Amino acid sequence: MQDRHPTPDRTPIHPVWMRIAHWLNALAVLVLVTSGWRIYNAAPFFPFEIPKGLTLGGWLGGALQWHFAAMWLLAANGLVYLALNIASRRLFRKFFPLSIRGIWQDLLAALHGRLSHADPRHYNSVQRAAYLFVMLDIALLVLSGLVLWKSVQFAFLRDLLGGYEFARRIHFFAMAALVGFVALHLVMVALVPRTLLTMLSGRAGLPKGKTS
Repeated sequence: MQDRHPTPDRTPIHPVWMRIAHWLNALAVLVLVTSGWRIYNAAPFFPFEIPKGLTLGGWLGGALQWHFAAMWLLAANGLVYLALNIASRRLFRKFFPLSIRGIWQDLLAALHGRLSHADPRHYNSVQRAAYLFVMLDIALLVLSGLVLWKSVQFAFLRDLLGGYEFARRIHFFAMAALVGFVALHLVMVALVPRTLLTMLSGRAGLPKGKTS
């Protein structure tokens, strides 16, 4: 006889190391963005400035200290996150296979409100593409940030990125892309609040045998 009240599946969706890395990344990104806006305001290359109330550091020196501290946190945490993802093969299980066709189909389904979020264990193609993009974007942020920090010592990297001033613009747009990702991520969390709970507890409370 089939159990009418299946017990919840207690298998963690997100391992502890992944949840810790996620929240450390969130902290690092918050500090990087707000201090980076203050640094940008000191020498803007576009005809606008970021409202001072949204920036961190108070003055340029303070903003630089916050920015460098968060940069090292993001870089170290990102390397540990990537290494554990590869070692556990989670990177390949969660983010692949991936195809343009799959991304397009899931994007259309999302726009029509038909994209299922029944099982947070499985990422759809749009999520896979978004998470892979943000990994590459953070790598570009760190590399361009190294050029802005030590331009002479990282001369090869500076030349590879088109020079110091072009590296500044790469850094700015990479940060803007990261802010856009975070904004979209927060919207999705608001639409599917269970994803926040799984990132806090590691579990979804799905009944055993239930699939998406």
